[in-house]
Amino acid sequence: MIKIYGIKNCDTVKKALNFLDNNDVSYEFIDFKKIPPSIDLLLSWKAINGDFPINPKGRIFKEIKDQYLATTSDKKKAKLLSENTSAIKRPLIEFNNKIILGFSEEEYKV
Repeated sequence: MIKIYGIKNCDTVKKALNFLDNNDVSYEFIDFKKIPPSIDLLLSWKAINGDFPINPKGRIFKEIKDQYLATTSDKKKAKLLSENTSAIKRPLIEFNNKIILGFSEEEYKV
């Protein structure tokens, strides 16, 4: 099952959901605002992706950037992201132990 993590009112998330709906792809949507990712889930995303799925251009990440970069512990970074979910790149698509960050029709067609 494809899981999509994001924020329902995010334009990029809306594009991704519309694309999947229009292509009859079933998925489960998890809204970061209602269910923040756990520290363990964030750590698993880091293991799969090679780094945490941050949104470096986002306003919230810019607000916590110094604290994030000063933190050397992965668990503490994951906790910071779990408490500041708008700093996570979205949408985050999880399927078959893979992750796609953001929205790209080319990647979604795979």
